[in-house]
Amino acid sequence: MSEMTGRVVVITGGANGMGEATAHTFARAGATVVIADLDTERSPLVEAEIREYGGDAHAIVTDVRERDQVDALVRQVGERWGRVDVLHNNAASLELTAADRGVLDTAPELFLDTLRGNVYSMFVMTRAALPLMLEQGSGSIVNIASLSGLSGEMQLTSYGVSKAAVIQLTRSTAVQFGKRGVRCNAIAPAVVKTRNVETYGTPEGEIIYRRAMAAPDVAVPQDVADVVYFLATPASRMITGHVLSVDGGIHASQPINADYRTWLEGGPAPTD
Repeated sequence: MSEMTGRVVVITGGANGMGEATAHTFARAGATVVIADLDTERSPLVEAEIREYGGDAHAIVTDVRERDQVDALVRQVGERWGRVDVLHNNAASLELTAADRGVLDTAPELFLDTLRGNVYSMFVMTRAALPLMLEQGSGSIVNIASLSGLSGEMQLTSYGVSKAAVIQLTRSTAVQFGKRGVRCNAIAPAVVKTRNVETYGTPEGEIIYRRAMAAPDVAVPQDVADVVYFLATPASRMITGHVLSVDGGIHASQPINADYRTWLEGGPAPTD
């Protein structure tokens, strides 16, 4: 019997990138995986891929920014399986990042839309799934935050604020429901090689991140999926209310390290 046999895992944004990799990871471990995504093209494809190797996946098209759709999703899960063991809040409105600049250059409407897509969506999903977890006396919620929520950004003002809010939502959920068996943690990636990053990011941005890392390369979706899985298993039973940085060591590093490394390796000496 696989480790996750009999467990029900709900993954928002499960049709692409980190969410897709996480869906496969849990399915291969024996879980019933519910893919909650707005992508009507890729959702059934991921479901079919999982079913091809004998996994149990169910794509339910859901806009997690809409509370009525979230409530309908969780109601359907409850009626069919009677439980939610893992909620992975992964979905985000990454399409908004292209116009997300500094404070003076970001439209207030985009700021609000970002909060709705990145924070409100996680709040309503968590709020909807919690009663099932509390009834069964167990559950693990894993939220995707970001390095942008841990330190200041030259751009991505709205995104950074939203991810800082995700971190606080994570801590509050952990503190409020831990005694009743529900854990909640967040993962803070840096850049991850996903389709969305390829669409909305730039090669120059990836190079900047790689220079700042202690690791030799940027993350791939499976790097994050493996941490989500760990946070859902009993192996992490004493971890709750934490933010795990999956960033190749960026947050552990001093800002000067990229330039200092170049200098130590024989590059040009720094000048004013």
